[in-house]
Amino acid sequence: MRISDEVTKYLLELLEESHGDIQIQRNELASSIGCVPSQINYVITSRFTPEHGYIVESRRGGGGYIRITRIKTEKSTAIMDIINAIGSKLDALSAEMIVESLVQRGMILENAGKLMMSAISERSYTDIPVNLRCLLRASILKNMLLTQI
Repeated sequence: MRISDEVTKYLLELLEESHGDIQIQRNELASSIGCVPSQINYVITSRFTPEHGYIVESRRGGGGYIRITRIKTEKSTAIMDIINAIGSKLDALSAEMIVESLVQRGMILENAGKLMMSAISERSYTDIPVNLRCLLRASILKNMLLTQI
C-alpha cells in the first residue's frame, strides 16, 4: 500500500470515529505515520476536497493545525455539486476517488459504485485514443451520477 493510501485510510478512520470532524497537527501526524509532512499536504489537498465532500481549514505556526470536516449535504445537492465540478475531462484516479467518496458517504450504493468503477477504469478505454479517454470518462461518470439523483 502506498503511503498516500495509508494516510488517507488513517484520516478516514479518524473522521469516522469523530463523526466527521478532526483537527490534526501535520508534523505530529507525519511523525506517527512515518512520512514527511509534504505527503500529508498532498493527501489533504488531493483527497479531502469539497468535491470529495470535505472542508479543510488550516492555521500555520507553532500551534497550527489542520481541521478536516465532512460536509453534510443532501444527496441530490452533493451529486450535482460533483457533476458540476467534474468539468469536461476526468482522469481515472480522480474518477475513482469521487466514486469511492460517494460510496463511503452513503450517497450511492456499493453495487452502483462497483458498476461505476468498472465504467471509469482505464481498462475500459483501451480501444479509445489516449487523447479522448478523459473526455469520455467525464461524460460517462456524469451521466451515471445523474441516474443516482
